[in-house]
Amino acid sequence: MTTIINEQDFIQSIADAVQFISYYHPADYIQHLARAYEREENPAAKDAIAQILTNSRMCAEGHRPICQDTGVVNVFLKVGMNVRFETTLSLQELCDEGVRQGYLNPDNPLRASILTDPLFSRKNTRDNTPCIVSVELVPGDTVDIQIAAKGGGSENKAKFAMLNPGDSLVDWVMRTVPEMGAGWCPPGMLGIGVGGTAEKAMLMAKESLMGDIDMYELLQRGPQNKIEELRIELYEKVNSLGIGAQGLGGLTTVLDVKINTFPTHAASKPVAMIPNCAATRHAHFVLDGSGPAHLSPPSLDLWPDVHWAPDYNKSRQVDLNSLSKEDVASWQPGETLLLSGKMFTGRDAAHKRIQELLSKGEPLPVDLTNRVIYYVGPVDPVRDEAVGPAGPTTATRMDGFTEMMLSQTGLISMIGKAERGPVAIEAIRKHGSAYLMAVGGSAYLVSKAIQASKVVAFEDLGMEAIYEFEVKDMPVTVAVDSTGTSVHTTGPATWRKRIAEIPLVAI
Repeated sequence: MTTIINEQDFIQSIADAVQFISYYHPADYIQHLARAYEREENPAAKDAIAQILTNSRMCAEGHRPICQDTGVVNVFLKVGMNVRFETTLSLQELCDEGVRQGYLNPDNPLRASILTDPLFSRKNTRDNTPCIVSVELVPGDTVDIQIAAKGGGSENKAKFAMLNPGDSLVDWVMRTVPEMGAGWCPPGMLGIGVGGTAEKAMLMAKESLMGDIDMYELLQRGPQNKIEELRIELYEKVNSLGIGAQGLGGLTTVLDVKINTFPTHAASKPVAMIPNCAATRHAHFVLDGSGPAHLSPPSLDLWPDVHWAPDYNKSRQVDLNSLSKEDVASWQPGETLLLSGKMFTGRDAAHKRIQELLSKGEPLPVDLTNRVIYYVGPVDPVRDEAVGPAGPTTATRMDGFTEMMLSQTGLISMIGKAERGPVAIEAIRKHGSAYLMAVGGSAYLVSKAIQASKVVAFEDLGMEAIYEFEVKDMPVTVAVDSTGTSVHTTGPATWRKRIAEIPLVAI
């Protein structure tokens, strides 16, 4: 019997799904993260997880994005061979139209991050299309759809290697995870694909991230096969690295490790690893010809009783409007600051434009003297919002611009997520600057500290334009102080030693 899939039902299902996953974490992620929060002993990591959990609940209640990076959409289709599509569009076009409608939804507009040309013009498509579609024809009369929104911070940390057949997967993972830094916003999960060919291994790694997080249940019942034994081994060894939430050091770096395998050539051992971040977003549904899919919201009872708020007793309040180099020099590594006043935003494209203007001797459109720049590309506001979700982007992408910004513009400090590399740290030390870290995965929570927002330069860059934000008590941590001390080095090193002395237990 042939099943007819209506064009509009398919498009509506995709549109509804990208909205749904933008503000609902999967229940399994919330449950495992709540256990990690209860178990965490590092105060900085525990505070970061509290922000992520609080942000998650706020997004579920307010139907606004978990992260400002609403991702590149990945669609995995298993199309039954007894299915007929009532449409003149291709599957790619159907998925793209669903993504377009979902991302341009006026009640919850999602950030457009996709660029038409990766090499030259890099012009934003403004609707987050095209998406990435993978199709498999299978027996049956339904269309099975898994959809995910994958943020750039975690996608950029994807790793691939062609190992020799006798090489150890565990050894490769343990060498590779520390190289990934914290730009993928841990705690999350690792998806691993082994076998097939290069592209098959990468696809398997990505697909493995669609599965439920079940490490807690696996540890309780014990492994039943060699893959499960390997998952547990990697889970325990990766957490023993002490990287922790946001790379600050702590007990939980990963909540789960997933592994997919496929037969491979006798001379080959392709391995791929892709992390999922604190903004884990995916959904699964089936179309059977009866209409568009319906996704059931998770119960708010799933969220733990965690409600992060600024701690005025333990945090230093900073007036950005009167900030001086002497103030910056007084900040201590790991110290929590609450920022109030005006700051500018700027990401890769804006930094490149500034570089081009300086090289030509032309004036900058904004005066950065004694100012702070926030690495962020915000979501557009709705209703009474000053700005939409506006969490930090990965700071290391701006490392190559740091010396220029600190030596030629008068910039005094920077805000982003994750660690800085040695080139940036040396520039920070040389110029007595500082790097402040906001929590990745808490974009809606952070946006509540932004009282006003306006574009002040490079408007054509869309979300990568330079904005001026006025903030009140925006929470950040001193990640690199004016002497060049980095908590992303000291924190994990301390917790790696501590973890070696305590038994790992199920989270």
